[in-house]
Amino acid sequence: MNCPCGTNKSYTDCCEVAHKNLSAVATAKQLMRSRYTAFVLANGNYLMDSHHKSSRPLKEKNSIIAWAKSVSWIRLEILDTSMGGENDLRGTVTFNAFFFENGKVEVIHEKSDFTKEKGVWQYLGLAQ
Repeated sequence: MNCPCGTNKSYTDCCEVAHKNLSAVATAKQLMRSRYTAFVLANGNYLMDSHHKSSRPLKEKNSIIAWAKSVSWIRLEILDTSMGGENDLRGTVTFNAFFFENGKVEVIHEKSDFTKEKGVWQYLGLAQ
């Protein structure tokens, strides 16, 4: 199957690599794509593992998984990135994630903040 993140690669050659080994993620943008795919697949373990410990919503894990399963994911659109490269320690990714819920198309628009600690990219939350 094509990867849900929109790269036109197979899931096996794209986000599955990250889902099996978080340290294989090279950039903040790649982490954003792999997290979107984790929502599509309702992969709550990856969503928690890739979320920085300082803001990780462990108590909401089950409700996040339930919600992710309850909607039909349409596509991810990356709008902008700032830093977040292989040699950076911080970065932001601005995106739209489209999904179908309650009979209509909805969109999550977010500028996400990412950090790299000990060589591993993690999602911090909304960028300031």
